[in-house]
Amino acid sequence: MGCWLNAKESFRGLRNSFLPKFTFATLSVALLVATGCQTTPAPPPGSADQPPPGEVTLRAGDTVRVTFPGTPNLNTPGQQIRPDGKITLPLLNEVSVAGMTPGQLEKELLARYSDQLVSKQVVVAVESASFVVYVNGAVLRPGPVKSNRPLTVLEAIMEGGGYDRTKANLKKVKVTRQEGGGFKLYTVNVEKQLKGQAPPFYLKPSDVVDVPEKFTIF
Repeated sequence: MGCWLNAKESFRGLRNSFLPKFTFATLSVALLVATGCQTTPAPPPGSADQPPPGEVTLRAGDTVRVTFPGTPNLNTPGQQIRPDGKITLPLLNEVSVAGMTPGQLEKELLARYSDQLVSKQVVVAVESASFVVYVNGAVLRPGPVKSNRPLTVLEAIMEGGGYDRTKANLKKVKVTRQEGGGFKLYTVNVEKQLKGQAPPFYLKPSDVVDVPEKFTIF
């Protein structure tokens, strides 16, 4: 019942703000209701659901630079990951990198280049990242928020023009995330984060942030 009420609340926020322009959020909430969901408080940093701050998963459109200390002839300048998730590297030709973290790619390349390396070290740097989340509800500029780095819920809200101080209920900000073939709904107390009483909640690409309005009695 709690999940159903949360889904209805999220749907109502979408309808009252910019539903005609934001079909992705509508689909997310509709699927939550149709397939079932979990409502959980924001997990602590480092848990299975919450990636460590700053961790990036490589995606199509990201630009990466690969450096081989000690073997500079293999260095690859900034290269954008193609829609098929691949980049081109010396000797290896096409390499699939989308879905990996920079650390995972470093280990992969270290193994594949081991015979050619003078120094057993590979450095993968993300020069720009295609990180997009969606902010809805009681914010001044609802819509997609783009960044070249991971964002917290609070940062995404501020990128959306900030919250409406007369309407926003920052104690129950909802984050809808696609996970494991379904959707998971998190409740984040942003008010505590503003006061330094709670750790930040980091978003993943395509997360939907819904800032609900305060309940008022007429």
